Amino acid sequence: MSVPGQEGKGRSLTVAHAFDIAGAKARLADKGGYEIVHASPGLEIGVYVLVAPEPDHQKPHADDEVYVVLEGQGTLEVAGERVDLREGQATFVPAGAVHQFVGYEQLSLLVIFEKGRR
Repeated sequence: MSVPGQEGKGRSLTVAHAFDIAGAKARLADKGGYEIVHASPGLEIGVYVLVAPEPDHQKPHADDEVYVVLEGQGTLEVAGERVDLREGQATFVPAGAVHQFVGYEQLSLLVIFEKGRR
């Protein structure tokens, strides 16, 4: 299973385009994982689906990130603190912070990385 922030570089885009968040979420629904839906020099957007009992295998990332809960609920542990999240909520995780999701059944997230600022 892939996890956010550990994927290869995407191609650069110079114009606006639509990306299929619902389709990525559906493709990941059974086994979970991470799928990039947009990549450009300064930004990566992906869909991350966690399905219990599979644990969240994330490691600290080199970039700041925002998680937006698309479906489900769970708890994000960040540097020893817990943040309870549910559908429609979002949270920020700074670059380098140790973090992982716990206490979820099925959790679908939109993940937004600011790339290349460090």
